[in-house]
Amino acid sequence: MMNREKTIYNRIIKRILDVICSFMAIVFLSIVYLPICVVIKCTSKGPIFFKQKRIGKDKKYFNILKFRTMRIDTPKDCPTHLLKNPEQYITKVGKFLRKTSLDELPQIFNIFKGDMSVIGPRPALWNQDDLIAERDEYNINNLTPGLTGWAQINGRDELPIPEKVQMDKVYYDNLGFAFDVKCLFMTVVSVFKHEGVVEGGTGAMNDEQ
Repeated sequence: MMNREKTIYNRIIKRILDVICSFMAIVFLSIVYLPICVVIKCTSKGPIFFKQKRIGKDKKYFNILKFRTMRIDTPKDCPTHLLKNPEQYITKVGKFLRKTSLDELPQIFNIFKGDMSVIGPRPALWNQDDLIAERDEYNINNLTPGLTGWAQINGRDELPIPEKVQMDKVYYDNLGFAFDVKCLFMTVVSVFKHEGVVEGGTGAMNDEQ
């Protein structure tokens, strides 16, 4: 159970910071959205955005938003690492968006709405029963899922589920403003280094599509 200080930060302060940060990001990054939308629409068939059912706070469902990076004939609700040959489904533009993590930008709207937070455990797919069950053991499903988190900067796609959950537990145990700032800073470094992204293969743990 969280102490009073962590509860106040998690329920009130963190939400205020999420609203401020996401609003600023929506405004300042709007110049980036338009060219990405145009390129996606002009280079492959299908919608610009990709919606997928995910597990939110207290295991409530919500639709996560991403820029579409895969063809419209990609199997539904299947983690990328379970696809036999994921490269055949990823579009040329999608490959760049995934490598740079630009495909995650629409989740800023999820944050502003309250479905997600800037920092927190990544939201599980609705059918990832093993991940959801292990998170239940440490009350991690009670947290608002994040755009990035401790697991993402310490292995990301390369982590098997038990290790990923232990990383999520570290975040739960250290929840606070200082730790969130640390996660944010380390995420920026990780993105620039392109660390931890694995597409396909039995060892990859990418829950994105």
